Amino acid sequence: MAQQQRAIQRLNALTAQLGGGWNGRAGGVRKRYSSGEAGDDKSGHIKTSSTESVIFFNNLLPINLQWLFRIPWTMEKVFPKALDQNKTSAISAVNPGNVLDEAIKANGLTGVKVLEVLPRFKEGGAFLKFSHDESVSSTNVADAVRAYLKQQKFRPWWNPLNRVQARLVIGKPWVEDLFRLPSSRIRCEFLPTSPGAEVAELSQEQLYSFFRPYGKLVDIVTQPSDSKIVPRYAYLDFSHKRKAIMAKNCLHGYTIDEPQGGGKLGTIFRLTYEKKARFGWIREWIFGHPRLMIPLLAALVAGITVAVFDPLRTLAIKAHITRAFHVEDNFIWRWVKTQGEDLIDKVKSLRQHGGTDEAGMQVVWDDRRDQIEQIQAWLMESVDTFIIVQGPRGSGKKELVVDHALKQKREAHKLLIVDCKPIQEARGDTATINAAAGQVGYRPVFSWFNSISGLIDLAAQGTTGVKTGFSETLENQLVKIWNNTASALKSIALEDRKKDDKDSALSDDEYLEAHPERRPVVVVDNFLHKGSDPGAELVYDKLAEWAARLSTGNIAHVIFLTNDVSYSKSLSKALPDRVFRQISLGDCSPEVAKRYVINHLDFDADDKEITDGSKKLTPSQKRNDLNELDNVITLLGGRLTDLEFLARRIKAGETPNKAVKEMIDQGASEVIKMYINSNESRKWTNQQAWSLIKGLAKNEALRYNEVLLADAFGSGGEEALAALEQAELISIQTQNGRPHSIKAGRPIYAPAFKQLTDDHVLSAKMELSLLGQSIGAENKSIDKYEQELHLLAKLPGQPAEIKPRIYWLLGKIQSSQGKVEGYEKEAGEMKKLLSTEF
Repeated sequence: MAQQQRAIQRLNALTAQLGGGWNGRAGGVRKRYSSGEAGDDKSGHIKTSSTESVIFFNNLLPINLQWLFRIPWTMEKVFPKALDQNKTSAISAVNPGNVLDEAIKANGLTGVKVLEVLPRFKEGGAFLKFSHDESVSSTNVADAVRAYLKQQKFRPWWNPLNRVQARLVIGKPWVEDLFRLPSSRIRCEFLPTSPGAEVAELSQEQLYSFFRPYGKLVDIVTQPSDSKIVPRYAYLDFSHKRKAIMAKNCLHGYTIDEPQGGGKLGTIFRLTYEKKARFGWIREWIFGHPRLMIPLLAALVAGITVAVFDPLRTLAIKAHITRAFHVEDNFIWRWVKTQGEDLIDKVKSLRQHGGTDEAGMQVVWDDRRDQIEQIQAWLMESVDTFIIVQGPRGSGKKELVVDHALKQKREAHKLLIVDCKPIQEARGDTATINAAAGQVGYRPVFSWFNSISGLIDLAAQGTTGVKTGFSETLENQLVKIWNNTASALKSIALEDRKKDDKDSALSDDEYLEAHPERRPVVVVDNFLHKGSDPGAELVYDKLAEWAARLSTGNIAHVIFLTNDVSYSKSLSKALPDRVFRQISLGDCSPEVAKRYVINHLDFDADDKEITDGSKKLTPSQKRNDLNELDNVITLLGGRLTDLEFLARRIKAGETPNKAVKEMIDQGASEVIKMYINSNESRKWTNQQAWSLIKGLAKNEALRYNEVLLADAFGSGGEEALAALEQAELISIQTQNGRPHSIKAGRPIYAPAFKQLTDDHVLSAKMELSLLGQSIGAENKSIDKYEQELHLLAKLPGQPAEIKPRIYWLLGKIQSSQGKVEGYEKEAGEMKKLLSTEF
């Protein structure tokens, strides 16, 4: 705004010089104010008599301030006031009135008098109206002015390369105050001298002879002969905008008579500025070659993204890992924590007493001390570290690794935890990208742009037939996130390296290989969560490939936490030639489980309230029913989540027997609801689930291959077993890399299975369903055998060679028929039981 005001002040001073600086010099001069830009009486024309003429002066004002004329109040208020100022200024190099006076004196002309000056601010010039005697022609006056300007060589300070020029106006200029800015192109329209009269269309040679005296022409473009547009026109391109201004103001309204080529009745020039599109050929070329420009534009966008956003994303990931912006690591928070240490310690104590995650867990960690030390030892090896910790849900895998084995790494802010569960449970590509970015701190992420660019890509492909490459697949987005994370991890691993170290001569890769303790650790939690779902393979494959690059490149140690025993299938794709370091976490032993429950009960006890004379008793010592733990833990097993639930129920006042009985009842209800009566789409049948429940109720483990031989698993048996293992109904044990045996998915499910099979009504219902399936299978076999016998019976002569086959088929039919009769007998008993009992 300040620049606008300064520019307007300069114009005020300049217009004061043009409109009033020479006032009184010629006597009786009329000054124009608001009408100066619109002609006499705002008619748009300058009225002249036979002894009056007009000269146009060019290059008086800077035309690079044309933006001022786009402001509405500028023309209406500021310029009229400026014309009213009667003072001189050094802005303009010449005053039109002074020039005319000096030119008259130099040439000895008399009877010439200046009448008025009409400034043309947007054109950088001014009209000078003068009167003359009949003895002096207007042409002589104009020649004198031109000769004087040529001799003096007036040059404005803002444009020292060009001189001030003047020309006699031979037409009838249109003095308008519209918001139309000058251009180097002029549109010349050919109008008749009277309505309906004929018009002559001038050729390029004729136009050149009229317009060339006012400045160099670049091109003349006439109207196409087949064009129906009237009036007829032609375009004249001048080499400079000021030359077009001079021609337009001097020739507008000029009448061309017949000798000059204007026809019998004459032709009038109507000149207007035609805006010439700058760089139009560039736009036309771009829109004319979409197959080339759209991929180039996509490459440009990708390049800008890599150059600008990728460094920001790497810094964001690094800050996420090092907790640079975490409030607990802020120095203000540390000061407040130091000042209120006692209060904070009390709050922490209450938090620990209120929660049960750490209650009694020390017993478990002491029991698993060897596994913790094994992980820490693996992290100190210089070779690539690829560790898998496998165990059922609730076995304490994450607590073992993060809170104990990686305690020092966590305190040093060199630990990154990637949880696959929110990534896999996200719906759609956009949500998956956001979830993956959130796990590593990848910001900014424009996941919404991928949807928009996909629509653009589809539209461009439909119109041009070529893919633009704007949209990126989920695979490309995930690879980009993991690659940026790898760059951040490498930066963290090298941030403690100094130039004066003894290993300063080593390269970055050699340094990281020689110092495994410098590498950060990446923990991939819930690996293969819902691994059987559609689309899960892509996410886990890319995650495994990224982890393999981190490990083999010595950028970071990688630890996978998984519940799935078939993890080797997915990880072997990324590292087919490596042997994994693996730790299997099982359930606690009965001794450790018992100590865990007892320590859990004593964790938040207030010893001052529990006293017996001088001897203090813990809650576990005060209870008389804990001798039941030896029996109930055998039923409950050593799963940490179940043991914690048992301890809570005992602490609430229940006896161990009652607590375990209710937990078994709850487990049985879960089995019925989730695996037998579930209406969700699943990969197993009720008969398959009940067959396993019935077998595991009688035996602790079932043979894997024997189960597949049952009628219920005759079709899709292995897929059903894998799905039931994923749903945690069963647990498949392996030996030498092959499935070996089947056990209950949770230890508490074993007594729950026994309880379900003891329910005669439920057992009869499910057995009836199993028998129906078996009867159907045998009937299909009989039908198949009968069809083959019917085919053999059609053979002519009954060859002796087919008799063994016939006897074999008859035996199969007899055997299957016997089974069907036995199944139907059992089914009848089950129906009888269902009709007599509730």
